[in-house]
Amino acid sequence: MPPAIPSATPPGTPKEYRIASIPADGIGPEVISAGLEVLEAVAARDGGFTLKVDHYDWGSNWYRRHGMFMPPDGLAWLRTADAIYFGAVGDPDVPDHISLWGLRLPICQGFDQYANVRPTRILPGVTSPLRDVGVGDLDWVIVRENSEGEYAGHGGRAHRGMPEEVATETAIFTRRGVERIMRFAFDIARSRPRKLLTVVTKSNAQRHGMVFWDEIAALVSHDYPDVTWDKELVDAMTTRMVRKPQSIDTVVATNLHADILSDLAAALAGSLGIAPTGNIDPERRSPSMFEPIHGSAFDITGKGIANPVASFWTAAMMLEHLGEKPAADLLMRAVEQVCAAGILSPDLGGKATTQEVTRAVVEAVRGMNR
Repeated sequence: MPPAIPSATPPGTPKEYRIASIPADGIGPEVISAGLEVLEAVAARDGGFTLKVDHYDWGSNWYRRHGMFMPPDGLAWLRTADAIYFGAVGDPDVPDHISLWGLRLPICQGFDQYANVRPTRILPGVTSPLRDVGVGDLDWVIVRENSEGEYAGHGGRAHRGMPEEVATETAIFTRRGVERIMRFAFDIARSRPRKLLTVVTKSNAQRHGMVFWDEIAALVSHDYPDVTWDKELVDAMTTRMVRKPQSIDTVVATNLHADILSDLAAALAGSLGIAPTGNIDPERRSPSMFEPIHGSAFDITGKGIANPVASFWTAAMMLEHLGEKPAADLLMRAVEQVCAAGILSPDLGGKATTQEVTRAVVEAVRGMNR
C-alpha cells in the first residue's frame, strides 16, 4: 500500500515536505544524491521546514528485473508526495521510446503536469559560447506545452516489414490544452520585469495545429494588455536565440519545439549540465515533478564528473513551488557563489568533481546570510 499521507503539522513546528526521489538511470543517481545533500543543508540552514524523502529505485534496472519501469500502482505511491525529484531515464540497452514512455511520460501525463518550465541564464563564472554575451544578456524562461501536441502518443504502424509499411505520428492540439498553456506563459511573462512573451510556432507550413496556436495566442493576449508579445517561426527562433539573445525573455512553444529550443538555450548558457526543469501542474491537483534536463549521460556515468548544478537549480525550483522561496533564493545564491569562484565541473571548463562541487555548495549554504 502507498504510505499514509501525513497529518497536518502542529502549529509552531517546522513544516515537513514529502519528496519522492526517483534517480533512475545513468548519472541520475549521482546528481540526485548530490541534490538531496544540498537540500538537507538548505533545510537545516533555513529552519522553517524539513524534508521526508521516499526513495524509489524505478528505471531501466527495474525494467530488466520486472518488465516494467515502475509498479502498476506507482502513481498512487507518488501521489502521496508534495513533489517529485527525478534524475534521468535512458539506457543504452533499452530503446529510448520504451524508457521514456515507461517512466517519465506516464508520470507527466498521469498527473497532468501540462506546463514544462525551463529557465535559462548565464551563471556567474560560466562562459557562454556566444561571443560578447555574458551574465544578464541571456535570461530566459521557456514554457513547453507538456501534455499533448507532437508527444501525444497517437499514431501507429501498419504493414510492418513490407514495402507498403506506413508509420503515422499524430500531433493533437486541443483548445483547452493550448489556451491553458498560453495563459500560463502570459502569467509568467507578466511576473517578470520585461513583461515580454514570444509565441513560437511553424504556422507557415503547419496550417492547422500551428495556425490554431496563433489564433488562441491572439485571443488570450487581450486579457494581458500589460504584456508585449510577438510571434516567431521555430526555425527563425533558433537564429534569434543565437544572434539576438537580449531580444528574448519568456517563450512558449509546443511540446516538440520547446523541447528542442530549450536544449539549444542550455548550450548557449554554457552547458546542458546546468539546466533545470519543472513539470508543473499549475492547479496543484497532483504533485509536480522536477528534473535536470541533461539526460542519463551514460558516457560519463560513474566517473564522478557529472555536473550537479542542474540538479541544484532544479531543487531550487522545487522549493519555490512548495512555497519556500527564501530557501530557494538562498540555494541559488550559493550556487552562483560557487560558480563565480571557479569551482566548475569539466563540462564548464573546470576540473572539479561532482563531489567537490556539491561540497562547495553545501559549505556556501551553511555560510550564506539569509
